[in-house]
Amino acid sequence: MEIIKNQSHRMNQDYHVIHPTHELPKNATHTILQNNDAFIYHKLITSYKPTPLIELRCLAQKLEVNSIYVKDESYRFGLNAFKGLGASYAVYKTLQEHPNISTMCTATDGNHGKAVAWASKQFNKKAIVYVPKNTSISRIEAIQKEGAQVEKLDLNYDDTCTYAKQRSEANGLQLIQDTAWDGYEKIPALIMAGYLTCLKELETSLHKNNVPDVDIVFLQVGVGSWAAAAVWYYVNKYGANRPKIVLVEPTESDGMMESLKQGIRVIPKGTQQTIMAGLNCGIPSLNAWEIIKDNIDACISIEDFYVENTMNILYNPNGRDSKIIAGESGASGMAAFFKILNDPKLNSLKKELNIDNNINLLFFNTEGNTDPINFNKIINS
Repeated sequence: MEIIKNQSHRMNQDYHVIHPTHELPKNATHTILQNNDAFIYHKLITSYKPTPLIELRCLAQKLEVNSIYVKDESYRFGLNAFKGLGASYAVYKTLQEHPNISTMCTATDGNHGKAVAWASKQFNKKAIVYVPKNTSISRIEAIQKEGAQVEKLDLNYDDTCTYAKQRSEANGLQLIQDTAWDGYEKIPALIMAGYLTCLKELETSLHKNNVPDVDIVFLQVGVGSWAAAAVWYYVNKYGANRPKIVLVEPTESDGMMESLKQGIRVIPKGTQQTIMAGLNCGIPSLNAWEIIKDNIDACISIEDFYVENTMNILYNPNGRDSKIIAGESGASGMAAFFKILNDPKLNSLKKELNIDNNINLLFFNTEGNTDPINFNKIINS
C-alpha cells in the first residue's frame, strides 16, 4: 500500500538494530514488576473491562502479510488512552502506604496527566498537573475535566518534569511521574506494573501458549515506561522465544534511539516538535532504559506524515475491517510498519526482521482521539 505523500530525504539512519541478550536486569524495578499484580486491582475498578483486540484481515491481505492485530487502548476506562492503567495502580499503592496524602502532582504532555487526575479523583484526592509549552488546548481541557489544576509552563518536557519535582518537594505534594531518575524509581516502576494489565489481557488470545502467536510487536516510545513494561513482559514470559520487538519514536524526539546508538541515556537531537504529542519527550526513563537497552530488536524513527496517513487508513478501513480511531501517538506503531514497507532506506531492516507474507504483527493503539482539533484536521485533509 502506497501511503507516502512527501518522502523524507534525511541523510542519517532512521533505525538502529540491537542484538538482544534476553536477560533482564535484576534490580528494584524487576522486583516490583515480579511482585505486583495490578491486573487483580484493575478488575476491581467499576469501569474496568478488557480493551478489544481487533484483527484487520483485509489490511493484512492488502499488505501481503499473514495477520495484523491491534490492541485498542482507546477504550480504556473512558480515558481514550492506556495511561490510566499505570496512574491508577501507582496512586492506589502510594495511598496504601501514605493514606493522608492530599494532593498528587505530575508533569505530562497530555495523557498521563489526565490519567493522574482521574486516578486521584477516584480516591477523593486533588491533582496538580504541569504541562510543557507545546501542549494543545484540547489536552489541557481534558485534564481539567478530570478535576485537576493545570499550569502550562514555557518549558520543554524534561524541564517541566524537573519543575514538577521541585514544586512537589517544596509544597509537600506526592509526585506521580512516569519517568524515573536516580533516587526516583519506585513510583515509575509501579506505573510500569500497572501497564502490564494490557499484556495480561492478551493471555486468552495471542499470549496463551509457550510460543507467542505473533512474530513482531511494535511499541511506541515516549520516555519508555510503557514500552519497557511490555519488553519486560515478553522477555520474562518467553525469554529467547519472545516475538521480535520494534520500538517507534518521532524523528524529532528520538531520545531512545540516540541513547541506544551512544550506549548511554541522552536527550534527543531533534526539535521535539511533532504531532505525536504523547511521544514528544526528552531523555529516556532510567527504569525503562535498563530494560530496553539489551532486550529489543530494533528502534525506528518516523516522520509525522506517516502517522497522518496511517490515521486515515485506520479510520477508513478496507472491506470488512473495523474502523479504528487512532490518535497521533496511537497510530505511530503501525506508521512505522508502513515506513518499513515504503522507504527503500529501510530494506535492510525489513530483511533483518524477516518481514514476509507469513508474518504475524501486533500493534497497540495507545490513544484515540485525544486532540479533537488536530485529529479532525488530519482526517478531513
